[in-house]
Amino acid sequence: MDTESTYSGYSHYSGHSKKAHRQGSRDRHKSPRSKDGSRSEKSVTIQTPPAEPLLGNDASRTEEGQDDNWGETTTAITGTSEHSISQEDIARISKDLEDSVGLDCKRYLGLTVAAVLGLLVFLTPIAFILLPQILWRDELEPCGTVCEGLFISVAFKLLILLIGTWALFFRQPKADIPRVFVFRALLLVLIFLFVFSYWLFYGVRILDSKDTNYQGIVQYAVSLVDALLFIHYLAIVLLELRQLQPMFTVKVVRSTDGESRYYSLGHLSIQRAALVVLENYYRDFTIYNPSLLMASKSRAAKHMAGLKVYNVDGPGNNAAGQSRAMIAAAARRRDSSHNELYYEEADHDRRVKKRRARLVVAVEEAFTHIKRLQAEEQQKAPGEVMDPREAAQAIFPSMARALQKYLRTTRQQHYHSMESILQHLSFCITNNMTPKAFLERYINPGPTLQYDRDRWFSKQWTLVSEEAVTSALRDGVVFVLKCLDFSLVINVKKIPFIKLSEEFIDPKSHKFVLRLQSETSV
Repeated sequence: MDTESTYSGYSHYSGHSKKAHRQGSRDRHKSPRSKDGSRSEKSVTIQTPPAEPLLGNDASRTEEGQDDNWGETTTAITGTSEHSISQEDIARISKDLEDSVGLDCKRYLGLTVAAVLGLLVFLTPIAFILLPQILWRDELEPCGTVCEGLFISVAFKLLILLIGTWALFFRQPKADIPRVFVFRALLLVLIFLFVFSYWLFYGVRILDSKDTNYQGIVQYAVSLVDALLFIHYLAIVLLELRQLQPMFTVKVVRSTDGESRYYSLGHLSIQRAALVVLENYYRDFTIYNPSLLMASKSRAAKHMAGLKVYNVDGPGNNAAGQSRAMIAAAARRRDSSHNELYYEEADHDRRVKKRRARLVVAVEEAFTHIKRLQAEEQQKAPGEVMDPREAAQAIFPSMARALQKYLRTTRQQHYHSMESILQHLSFCITNNMTPKAFLERYINPGPTLQYDRDRWFSKQWTLVSEEAVTSALRDGVVFVLKCLDFSLVINVKKIPFIKLSEEFIDPKSHKFVLRLQSETSV
């Protein structure tokens, strides 16, 4: 199937969009000026680079007055999205960049300290064993069988400690937290004091006196390794096991649309609980769509618009009557607004169902074509065989228009570029998926992680809390996670204490009798 006709259709839309974009740019440059020639407000317009959207970012437009052929008569603005920010916003962005640099320095400093301390821990037992051999080798007592067996014990214990340390501590960091992780800092301090105490005792009692009992020195190194293993076990309990038992239930509410989820958490600090909430947010919450909120805001603004009253008797006459008339008209309009909302939602639902049906039919027909081609490819020449990408490009034009109209109606067009749709279609063809499986991504809005990373990922969140972020969770704590477009409000409730009682029922007590009445037929 030839794809040039469809791509020429897209070039037709892009030509109109470029004209509209140039006209909008000229209108934006004509900013209002006061009489003294100065601008009324200082602002900077930042244009983000084009993300190659399939359907344009005109989500703020209303759906009124659109028929089934609105795509031919409407100009779609594609390519860029614009945001106007003030000088205060630029200053805030600069401050955030400086804070991010500070966080990077703090993170690398912490990693450096932990790496140096870990290296010291692993080299200390080896140094305890090697230093007497280097400094006073001739004066040492011979190492017997028990001493040589201790060498093997030290070697295997150090290997186990190395593997355990790698599994527990050497992980890719998932986030930068604002404060120090208290338990990890306490463990580092404990290890430092522990190793320093061993070195102090070793220097005073062994190095200064040049102890000749080599087996006792090796036993001293073995005791150090055993103590390090116990500290590693303590780290597993504090860092991993302590938080597994659920103790709190948190309710996470998105401030813009009110979508909420409930999660169970263990003993965690507020900042670590915020990380758990964000990890679950990207997986469980549907992607934030500001276009749906813009529709409700435009409807509310239309209902709150002022009423014009014309005075035919001249200015200054019957002002009280005009006020009463405006108040009465506003009340009647407010009383009828729920009817307008009902019919708008009903009309939108009808339009969505109709275009979804057209989309389902178009996709099923397109997949039927590709299945028929697969059956006929066996008799064709090898040069005519298509790979999944070419097959996706071949059947995409037959469904592109129906998909375009549906995504515009449901205001999802800014989340799906043409390249992402082709990749998903190629993936479905490769894995022999059905048309219903292909449409699931577009008919049912999925979680945030399902979409392109550049479109949903927020690089920085701000944790707002009245309590210290290093303090533990407790009943009634409320904290907020803010990003650029919305915020997550988290309310913490403690799981109540549950008391269970037992009641025994004797199996022999299950006896029944049949009560018969005169009208009963058995």
